[in-house]
Amino acid sequence: MKTLMLGNEAAARGLFEAGCSFVSSYPGTPSTEITECAAKYPEIYAEWAPNEKVAMEAAFGASLSGRRSFCGMKHVGLNVAADPLFTLSYTGVRGGMVIGVADDAGMHSSQNEQDSRHYAIAAKLPMLEPSDAAESLAFAKLAYELSEKFDTPVLLKMCTRVAHAQSVVETSERQEVAPIPYEKDIAKFVMMPACARARHPIVEQRTLALQAWAETADVNRVEDGADHSIGLISSSTSYQYVKEVCGDKYPVLKLGMIHPLPVEKIRAFAKSVEKVIVVEELDGIIEAHCRSIGVTNVTGKELFGCIGEFSQNYIAEKLGMAVHTGHKLDESIPARPPVMCAGCPHRGLFYTLKKNKLTVLGDIGCYTLGNAKPLDMVDTCLCMGAGITMAQGLQRVEPDKRYFSFVGDSTFFASGLTGIVNAVYNEASLTLCILDNSTTAMTGHQPHPGTGRTMMGNVVEKVDITKVLEGIGVKNTVTVDALDLNACVDAVLKLSAMKGVKAIIFKSPCAAIIKSFRTCRIAEDRCVNCRTCINEIGCPALVLEGDVVRIDSGLCTGCGLCSQICSVDAIETVK
Repeated sequence: MKTLMLGNEAAARGLFEAGCSFVSSYPGTPSTEITECAAKYPEIYAEWAPNEKVAMEAAFGASLSGRRSFCGMKHVGLNVAADPLFTLSYTGVRGGMVIGVADDAGMHSSQNEQDSRHYAIAAKLPMLEPSDAAESLAFAKLAYELSEKFDTPVLLKMCTRVAHAQSVVETSERQEVAPIPYEKDIAKFVMMPACARARHPIVEQRTLALQAWAETADVNRVEDGADHSIGLISSSTSYQYVKEVCGDKYPVLKLGMIHPLPVEKIRAFAKSVEKVIVVEELDGIIEAHCRSIGVTNVTGKELFGCIGEFSQNYIAEKLGMAVHTGHKLDESIPARPPVMCAGCPHRGLFYTLKKNKLTVLGDIGCYTLGNAKPLDMVDTCLCMGAGITMAQGLQRVEPDKRYFSFVGDSTFFASGLTGIVNAVYNEASLTLCILDNSTTAMTGHQPHPGTGRTMMGNVVEKVDITKVLEGIGVKNTVTVDALDLNACVDAVLKLSAMKGVKAIIFKSPCAAIIKSFRTCRIAEDRCVNCRTCINEIGCPALVLEGDVVRIDSGLCTGCGLCSQICSVDAIETVK
């Protein structure tokens, strides 16, 4: 049956059709929907793990049982899972194991735009890179075949445009795969030095075998063109842009296996044209490979650069071809930077911290948007959990200053715990703010260990954040309503004055997942138009109509933060 699917949805369909039994992932845009869609198939057990390292190790455990498994993550999540990744290259697998990683060229929702192909090269693992939804499905199935044929995990590299764009796919029935019986094998799976030394030559031999496979594989194909003065080598979305711009004018070598890359196929293609141009986003990995195998008539990064994502017009411009101008609007569209939602409980904390002029070490999530004016209350954003540990370094070299670090409830479990243990163990002095909105909000409201519900919908015992903190050794912990500004201020002032590690849990559900039956309104007879509400709280439900502040009832959730800072009591909360 033919149907439209997102690339991520199609990849999940590929897992299903290939007989995958087990999926463990950590949500991260743009990879999240692969796991969410896979969970809809009753034949697949799916779970959200606390972080990517845990997910990869769980998926490997399922592979050891002889079942086909999958774990998914975004590009920075692969950093977290790199520890098991490199050694899995040595052990190989039993049942097929596929690792999905989604890059984010252009940094639409990420703190960097690293190129995950480097991981495939460094870990010496095969990587497939689909260019649309149809290939996402097909390559997911192919990945399992390669995994079991060559005894290796296989990386399936998605990117934002493939993951979140629709195209036509043709689905088929699920093929159940008989599990490979488990057998104890110390030489293969116990990576102490003696065993690991014996496995390394196997990895190198496997890479040569995979390279030989890549020479004749259908995923690497030449599409001929009329004009052989230029030959284009490309992959992923860059291939789609090249075809849209050039059509059949120039020959194209379309690469679906991005590591290991073929050698003779590329050399032959280069000989068939006068000049080779490699079109690839981010780093010049294909171009460097071409040069390393003796292809001298090649260029790429000197034309296209290594920053940001490409587009049809960008490629057309660099190739000296006609650029499609389209139709311009009569008026320019104003910029719409991301902001925290109306009613977001994080807003109260940031307002409190700003009023007290505190240094705040940030984290990854919705709360990073606290850096926007008027709140302007995030000093750093590095990676998940880093605010906790960075605050410790600052406090050690400037012990007389007060430092605050914040982390969300999902990130608390993902990568916050070890930093808190370090703070307690090494007798640091900092105030930890845990923003508990009972969900993994930034990536689409996935459950986590503190929500009391699994991905499969099972109701389970919540992992209590307060008890975890007490167990670690945090002696001073308080929980406050994040929408009660007086309580927030009292907690911040009281605990920050104490020595040692203190924790304030700012608890209130995410405004995007609760239904509100309240709204705020401005009593015009009392309003003095001082604009304190709109200038200090930064809620998108507060708008200017001419010179007068109004509340957009379509956005307002009735959280009441604006009414708490109104000095003339001109804002009311009503049902």
